[in-house]
Amino acid sequence: MKIVISGYGKMGKMVEKVLAEQHIACAGTTEDVAAFSDEMAREAVCIDFTTPAAFRANYPVLAKKFKAVVVGTTGWYDIKDDVFSVFRKAHTTLIWASNFSVGVTVTSAAVDLISGLLAKSGGYSPYLVEKHHIHKLDAPSGTAKTLAEVVEKNMRGEVPISSVRVGEIPGIHTIAFEGLNDRITVEHEAFSRQGFAQGAVLAATMTEKVATGVYEFKELFFSN
Repeated sequence: MKIVISGYGKMGKMVEKVLAEQHIACAGTTEDVAAFSDEMAREAVCIDFTTPAAFRANYPVLAKKFKAVVVGTTGWYDIKDDVFSVFRKAHTTLIWASNFSVGVTVTSAAVDLISGLLAKSGGYSPYLVEKHHIHKLDAPSGTAKTLAEVVEKNMRGEVPISSVRVGEIPGIHTIAFEGLNDRITVEHEAFSRQGFAQGAVLAATMTEKVATGVYEFKELFFSN
């Protein structure tokens, strides 16, 4: 498997580290996906950790050039339908997630279960607090939005989200359900960026085992 890293910031460097630890060759890193030759790109999976603006500009090129693409960048979900359509028309596999951490993926499943049960009983009001480092460009985070959507699907109401940007916090997401007599809290705290990188590399390996298409990471994670 050939893997290319698009976006060589802190996350890109962490992905490169994880690839080395797993003895998977990194075929290149770039800030300009168009710079890769078409011949090489056709045989490569691109892992994208850029910026919302960069991904918005690059996704047609990513879909056209690469065999498959794993997108960890967030902040583009308002154009999700357009992005998915471009990848499907190009017959290029896309695996996306607001957070590739296995822990967050499992947290999402737990929140789905809890909110579904509380929706049946009634009497609870959900809210969400997310905390990240000062360099994060989008707020609320993509993970917060995705978790809120899980709750909203079950409890039929908007989930208020509070965002904090301070220091170098990799990511903390707290989902609470406030009742008259008690509070249920589910929290995921990332200790470093490595969990995100490991999940993205796992997703890249999954592209070799699935039919061409557009997948959310959790679909594939829980189906295996």
